Amino acid sequence: MPGLPPPRPLRKQNPARRRRRRHAPAPRPAPKWRRHAVLASLFVAVALLAWAALAREFEPTSNTTLQRFDAIIVLGYPADSDGNPTPQQLARVSEGVREYMHGVAPRLILTGGPAHNRFVEAEVMARVAESEGIPDSAIFLEPRAEDTIQNACFATQIMQAHNWRSAEIVSSAYHLPRAAMIFGSQPIKWRMHPAPPLAPQSPFFSGILSAAETLKTVRYLIYADWTERCKP
Repeated sequence: MPGLPPPRPLRKQNPARRRRRRHAPAPRPAPKWRRHAVLASLFVAVALLAWAALAREFEPTSNTTLQRFDAIIVLGYPADSDGNPTPQQLARVSEGVREYMHGVAPRLILTGGPAHNRFVEAEVMARVAESEGIPDSAIFLEPRAEDTIQNACFATQIMQAHNWRSAEIVSSAYHLPRAAMIFGSQPIKWRMHPAPPLAPQSPFFSGILSAAETLKTVRYLIYADWTERCKP
């Protein structure tokens, strides 16, 4: 058509340039030391978990053949945010009360401080024990402990002050293997006793509790047993 400029010729692209655009450079492989470090870390983690699982599986449940004891030690568990006993805490105290009623020991030592909120675990458990028929004279409180190591240490201090030499330890079943490791260093005769849950627990919830305890066992074996050891 008259008046229109002639069309511009198409520019030919260099084939080598097209190939460079089409094929991006391959990513550099990760350095060998980094891969080795990751593999080594995974190996150590698996080894530690296996060590803790085996230690929990084969930990003795007692160091005595006694059937009657000087005291029943109920290990603490947090109350709720309003100061009411949680199901785990209630299950432990109720089992301690049943053992007392069966004549296993003439007194309860309830141990646990305000480790997770402002409520002292031992005091909340004492209210439960009294409501279930335990006389005040048979209840001894340990209100300072913030973990299981301190539970064992401070409860043993109470026993030594009264010249008591043996105790049944009551706690949730998943907690007992680690508790047995800790009480194994205390100068008393002891036997572990599980507190059954108040209601059936789902396998998923039970698995979470067991996994958490296995991790705490790893921490105890490689760290807490040496840095937090408490001499009664």
